[in-house]
Amino acid sequence: MAIIELHGVTKQFGTQIVLRDITLDLHANQTVGLIGANGAGKTTLFRLIAGELAPDLGNIVRGRGLQIGYLTQEPDVSLEKTVREEVGSTFAPLMKLEDKLHAAADEIAAKADDPQLPELMAAYERLNARFITSGGHTFETRLHEILGGLGFSPADYEAPMGRLSGGEKCRAALAKLLLTDSTFLLLDEPTNHLDIDAVGWLEKFLAAHRGGAVVVSHDRYLLDRLCDRIVELEFGGVTNYPGNYSNYASVKQVNLLTEQRQYQKDKEFIEKERAFIAKHLAGQRTKEAQGRRVRLERRLAAGEFVTETTKNRRSAKIQFDQREADATTILRCDELAKTFDDNALFSDLTFQVFAGDRFGITGPNGVGKTTLLRILLDEHEADEGTFEWGPKLRISHYAQEPAALDPVRTVVEEIRTVCEAFTEHDARSYLARFLFHGDDVFKKLGSLSGGEQSRVRLASLMLQQPDVLVLDEPTNHLDIPTCEVLEEALLEFTGTVLCVSHDRYFLDRIMNRLLVMRKEKCQVYAGNYSYYIAETEKRRRKESASPTRGTKTAKKKNRKTERTQAAETETPQSKTAQYDHLSADDLEEMVIEREVTLADLQKQFADPAVLRDPDALSELKEKVDYATGDLAVVEAAWHERVDLM
Repeated sequence: MAIIELHGVTKQFGTQIVLRDITLDLHANQTVGLIGANGAGKTTLFRLIAGELAPDLGNIVRGRGLQIGYLTQEPDVSLEKTVREEVGSTFAPLMKLEDKLHAAADEIAAKADDPQLPELMAAYERLNARFITSGGHTFETRLHEILGGLGFSPADYEAPMGRLSGGEKCRAALAKLLLTDSTFLLLDEPTNHLDIDAVGWLEKFLAAHRGGAVVVSHDRYLLDRLCDRIVELEFGGVTNYPGNYSNYASVKQVNLLTEQRQYQKDKEFIEKERAFIAKHLAGQRTKEAQGRRVRLERRLAAGEFVTETTKNRRSAKIQFDQREADATTILRCDELAKTFDDNALFSDLTFQVFAGDRFGITGPNGVGKTTLLRILLDEHEADEGTFEWGPKLRISHYAQEPAALDPVRTVVEEIRTVCEAFTEHDARSYLARFLFHGDDVFKKLGSLSGGEQSRVRLASLMLQQPDVLVLDEPTNHLDIPTCEVLEEALLEFTGTVLCVSHDRYFLDRIMNRLLVMRKEKCQVYAGNYSYYIAETEKRRRKESASPTRGTKTAKKKNRKTERTQAAETETPQSKTAQYDHLSADDLEEMVIEREVTLADLQKQFADPAVLRDPDALSELKEKVDYATGDLAVVEAAWHERVDLM
């Protein structure tokens, strides 16, 4: 049963309609990922659900007694309080109750021989019972657990809020929200300013939350791990996709391909009809032509044809033009060590980076990841150890600091500075690939948002034709479409990538080797982020004293893993070869049948009985995953056949 319902909600500001006729159900025990381009209206939708804004049309129904916790990107915190006081203010009623308990205890001690002592004792017991049932003996533990989980050390507790950085204030606001025990959570970019350990902790915390949540995030790994449903906000409306982000991306692509195919069919039909009408309207078959024209116009007016396709988001098309590296070993580091102000960041750090590697560096804040990059770029000196780059390498560096850009220079001037051979027309054409259109190219760099500055720096980087890309948190400030474009470019890049990142999805998709830096140990893993997690879990299981007994759920997962591994051993050619004997028309019919099957399965996610039954939900997700994969194979076979025609 939905605990929040939006019915025909419309919201506009001035003449701009931001949300149009939104109908949406939000359920308890379900985490929804809300995605959409910047400016699509995600924050407006959150403010409507939270009650901060009223809809211009439609209505919003919230469950009785529902407590909504809303985390904004710009938190409202008291700068005069300490971290502990501000975050602990959630427990203000409990602290007042504790003060009353102390006062009652003092009064009992002062009136030990008073005849009213039994009444005072009874009053104290009532207060104590309220204190216990409200969590009075556990709130300090909870406070420390959440502050610690979000990266605050005990030394930070007494720091004044006014002295914290913007990121630390956001983390404090998140800690405060998580302590409110809100029934339903609205989280706007909760992983901003969190390191990889804090994000992992938050993910586990939210997975255990049973009240329901909507999450806006660019962290696709989080959306994959937490979300039961993805809601895309686009062109003022919402579209629901069952499952996690990866399932959304797959279904979205299928829908776009299906729409494109239908568009081509309808376009050909309309052109043929109009050609017939034009040819015979004044001839012997005039009546037939007139009848066809009436029917065609009626069907067009009724919207029976796909007359235009969904416009894909304008996305930067990034391509690298690089030279081949001369050496097999690009970088060799031996026993590097660095200490700042008696704080040992890392020591005895030894590793190699080979030609063509996509070498990721990750770990919690404060272990020296960016410092390591600066040492390798000769911006800092190591206290101990050595490093050596291969000969004749052209290295391009993408740093975190936007100060690297000249604030008075325009976007187009910046690009023409990097590539002097560019005319203004060349530069504008190039910048269009990075979402800068029209007068955008004449904006001053100092007036750009963080995301726009990141796009300018990426555009500049691509013109340098590097052998080695050194990237420091490249996906910060990028929306999901731009992240995906960058990832596609890096996958095509034949040079070497050395990259610091907290973005687990990015690390999973791009990296083939990973250096995990921690205070206690730094270690290189011969795989991506998922490989690192699997190896960590394997080591923990070996170290565990009590072996885990197989359960029904575990057996299901094992069977699923076996099927997945078997599928991964098949090449794309071997998967489509089974359909070699079929014609393009046969394959197209199979595609349509599988699309219908997938759509029917997806509709079952709306069944409350399924949502309440974890086993049924898991089984349905497996069926959807299989149907999605089966459709992709048949679709690929159809494309191969059409390409040969």
